[in-house]
Parts: sequence; C-alpha cells; structure tokens
Amino acid sequence: MANRKIFGVTALFNDPNAIIAAARKVADAGFTKWDVNSPYPIHGIDKAMKMKPSKLGIITLIFGLSGAVLALILMWWTMSVDYPMLIGGKPYFSLPAFVPVTFEVTVIFATLSTVVSMFAFFFGLPSNSHVLHDTAYMKKVSRDHYGIIIESRDPKFSEQTVLELLKNLKPISTEVIYYPEKESYPIFEPRFLIFLFGVAVVVSLGTYLTLNKLMYIVPFDWMDKQAKVIPQTSSEFFADGRGMRLPVEGTVAKGFIPYPFEGQTNPSEVLSNPYFPTKENLQLGQRKFLTYCSPCHGNYGDGDSRLAGQFPNPPTLHSERARNFQDGMIYHIITVGQNVMPSYASQVTREERWAIVNYIRALQRAKNATDADLKLVKAE
Repeated sequence: MANRKIFGVTALFNDPNAIIAAARKVADAGFTKWDVNSPYPIHGIDKAMKMKPSKLGIITLIFGLSGAVLALILMWWTMSVDYPMLIGGKPYFSLPAFVPVTFEVTVIFATLSTVVSMFAFFFGLPSNSHVLHDTAYMKKVSRDHYGIIIESRDPKFSEQTVLELLKNLKPISTEVIYYPEKESYPIFEPRFLIFLFGVAVVVSLGTYLTLNKLMYIVPFDWMDKQAKVIPQTSSEFFADGRGMRLPVEGTVAKGFIPYPFEGQTNPSEVLSNPYFPTKENLQLGQRKFLTYCSPCHGNYGDGDSRLAGQFPNPPTLHSERARNFQDGMIYHIITVGQNVMPSYASQVTREERWAIVNYIRALQRAKNATDADLKLVKAE
C-alpha cells in the first residue's frame, strides 16, 4: 500500500443524527473537498455541511428565458417579416397566439439545460470508473449506513490528521481508500476483431432477414396485410371500387335543416333575414366581419384588402349592386361562396352569418348616409 495513491479517508456511522453531527464538525474544521453518503436524503445535512445554494437554478433561468426569446423572435420573423401572413383577421404579430409555442419552448430549453447541466457538469456523470465503486464503503452507505469521505485533493488533507479527526467522531469504522491500479485491455487483438466482425455479420443478416423476408411470411405478415381500407385507395368490397364512402344521398342530420339553395350561383329567391340589427347582433357581426371578411374586403368593406397583394382585391361592398342585394343574397354568398371567394359555412355559424349581413348593412348605411340619416343622428 506504500506506493499506492490515496483517494480519501472514510468513516461509517449507523445513526443519522451522528452523521449530521460529524458533518458539522468536518465543515467547522475547514475541509472543502469532502462529501456525505447515505441510502436516502437526510433532512438538515446540507445545513450541517454548510453547502452554498446551488447555481443550477441560474442556468435553468438563463436557458428558459433564452428559449422564450428565441421562440418569439422566430415567430415574429417568419410571420411578420419574412412571409407576412394574415390569419383570421389577427395582426401579424399576435402575442396571445404565440404564447403556447413560447411556453413550450421555454419549458423544453429550461428542462433540457437543467438535466444536462445537473448530470454532466454538477455531478460529473457518467463516471463509470469512480474510485468508490465496488468498495465496501459504498456498498454499506447504499444500504443501511451513513458515511463521510474526505478526499486527498483537499488543501488541508493529511492522512494522519484526517484519521484522527474522523476517529474522534466515534464512527463504526474508518478506512483509507486508494486509487485502483490501472488495467489495460487491448482491443486490437485478432481474436477480438474477429469476434466483432462475426457479431456485425450476424446482426446484419438477422436484421435483413427479419425486415425483408420474415415479415412477409405467414403468420408474421399480419402487420402488412390488415383488414382495413387506407384513405385515398380503392377497395374490392364495394361495387364502385371506392374505399372512401360518401354520405348516403338524401340523408339529413337529426335536428338540422339543409340550406335550400346549396349549389346555386344566383338563386331566384333567397331567405329572409330572421334577426333584427340589435346592439348585440351588430357587435357579433362586427367581430366576425373583422375576423373573416376584413382580410379581403377591408375593415370598412371598401375592397382594400389587408393581405398586401397576396390575393386579388374583391369589389367594394358599397357599390350600387351590393347595396341592392337582398339580405338573403349576401347570406347566400357567405354560405356557398362566389367567384374566388370560398364558402364560409364551415367557419361561421348561421346566426353569425346573419349578424355579418346586418353589420354590412350598417357599414353601407354609414358610407352612403342620407340627409335623413344625418338629421336622425343629430336628433339622437
């Protein structure tokens, strides 16, 4: 043992109170490179060891804030600068819509940085060849004992001094831990290389046969041949050969009345407006108009699109033709679409469509007010 290098000196205890008292005395002695090992966390041991607050929280905060900033910058650049895109009448930089992505990126950055920093930098893992591995000391403190180890790299370390200090703490036992002798394992021996080559050949052949042969042999082909119809594929089960089925012609969902003029471009008659332009109805129409209609028609229906030339501008809603439309005709255009304008029936409910019609009428009346309207407003 005379020529072997000392890693540290250990002391074992069988009482958690004793290990706390021992840790306090070792800390008071001024040692800095030492540690306590126990089979479970001991309340108050960090205070007894005079441990400083961990800096791990600072790393978590820095990377979490970095994730939030990067997420916001990326979404701002892509949605507002590089390729401006208007979605549902929202502004280019819509912070509420960006909050979920920002939150997730913040959590991911904070979590990954915490885990990586904790294991790789603070704990120094992986450490498969640590000196304490497979020692009697580590086996006992991992099971039912409590231990202290003072490492030889401590500036105040002296084998005799440390042993006397630990023995004065009345431990069960003390032990000097030495660095193990280095062992070399040559990997370029012919026998080992032949073994590696054999393993590579067996694994490659096994993988090839399994993925290219075995999976197509009964009964192992059940994953490849399943009794199902894949979307957009044909099927021999139905007479028309189609795998995807259309709804049965003429059926109507329970409690639903179909739109009677579906598929007609200019119906000879239209529905009557069942809603009065109340304050609540006009407010609903304004919200839905600004969301779904204003990106193309403009905020006031002038046909001045807010899409920066991405699509052709529609005609103004204040033309004589548009003002002469019946309410049901405007409702019909919103429901089935017209020219390049698609149908909004799947996005806007029937009540909301009529509310939009009433709001368009309010915009038309405001844009083309008569003397009577002005007198009425002045009187009110």
